Amino acid sequence: MDTVHDLSAEHAELARDLAARGVKYAMAGWIDVLGRPKSKVVPIGHLPNLLAGSERYTPRGMGGIGHMNPIEEEVVGIPDPETLQVLPWDRRVVWMAADMSFGGREPYALCPRSILRRQVEAAAEMGYVCQLGVEPEFYVFRPESLERGAGRLIPMARSEEIEPSPAYDVEASLDSLPFLDLMCSYLEELGFGVFSFDAEGGQGQYEFDFAHAPVLRSADRITLFRLAVRQAAKECGLVATFMPKPYAELWGSGAHFNMSLEDPSGRNLFRSEDGRHGWSKETYQFVAGVLHHAPALTALANPTTNSYRRLVERLADGEISWAPTKISYGYNNRSCMIRLPANRPAIENRAVDSAANTYLTAAYMLAAGLDGIRRGMDPGEARDDLSYLADVDRLPATLLDAVTAFENDPLTSEVFHEHFVRDYAEMKRAEWERANLEVGDRERATYLLNL
Repeated sequence: MDTVHDLSAEHAELARDLAARGVKYAMAGWIDVLGRPKSKVVPIGHLPNLLAGSERYTPRGMGGIGHMNPIEEEVVGIPDPETLQVLPWDRRVVWMAADMSFGGREPYALCPRSILRRQVEAAAEMGYVCQLGVEPEFYVFRPESLERGAGRLIPMARSEEIEPSPAYDVEASLDSLPFLDLMCSYLEELGFGVFSFDAEGGQGQYEFDFAHAPVLRSADRITLFRLAVRQAAKECGLVATFMPKPYAELWGSGAHFNMSLEDPSGRNLFRSEDGRHGWSKETYQFVAGVLHHAPALTALANPTTNSYRRLVERLADGEISWAPTKISYGYNNRSCMIRLPANRPAIENRAVDSAANTYLTAAYMLAAGLDGIRRGMDPGEARDDLSYLADVDRLPATLLDAVTAFENDPLTSEVFHEHFVRDYAEMKRAEWERANLEVGDRERATYLLNL
């Protein structure tokens, strides 16, 4: 079988070493637009061929983007050997992240990892290394929740159902340890550097916090994280979801992005003893760029129609949602889109939700921040009030509004190939139209006999 690169004796030795450790299979996952990894599975003896680019795919139409084309040239998955990991839940398998490439000659226009890599290179040209930490939230629930008439997500432990919220509750966390302990052990074995986990605000909602890393590495981690969550849940007889807002009464699931810039020596460039409130000039310019391009960024950071059930001021019971709705920033103001936290040298984007493709969202956020630095943008004064009530621009209220902003922002064409912009906008506009055309039980109950 033809390969893009020559076979390597070093890779053959790696295959023999892994086989001696009981590894039988290898996967090199490219990431679709929904954030799901896709890969063929090859016997470990074929690892040198896999690393040399032996495996070809027809990815258009997979993951919901583009139209399948049987005469289009195949794409080659080029693995990144630095990402090789033995999967702790099945040590017969090693996994790597891969970039999609046309025959090894050029990046594939719809490859999220390659899109982010280009922005990493753009940052390097300006003398910056981007770091990213993600705070992923998700729900884990009993499978009977999926039965007709259940009407809610049933958490694994009764203590999760305390009112008004199980957030940080010790008993809820202890009762959920069968899942949480398994998850933590997987992440530790994968080298994530877990430093905390907890029960979050929703019944059956959890968050894991782990070490930041260079932005491309962090995106690869989130891919593995989502796989690990689903696997650990299955092993516990449970189901996991990254749907941003499963029920109107529940807290939404975010994936806050904590992004910073360093110089090549590793010195953080956002903190400054001489800067305003301890933050450097570059920080404020970066923040201004993200805020300026926030409407377009929303199409990626909040990529589903369900995402906009989360970007509201209040939950169905009237409680504040804690999700941002306004294009604003503050120092320790969790009602703002961007927060400059006191305990870490990074800006926190609170608008990103659990459905976001980390590669695509990080690529656009980084590009927006760099644009702010290049143009010397000023974000104005930080807000210290409840931003929901502030007279400032709102984040897009629907997926349709976000996609329109995405198409109209000149930065979009600098970050993405025109084919990606066309196919992504078409995919998301169709998703919004399908949802908008649906007539549900609640609408019938409201209007059928009352008009």
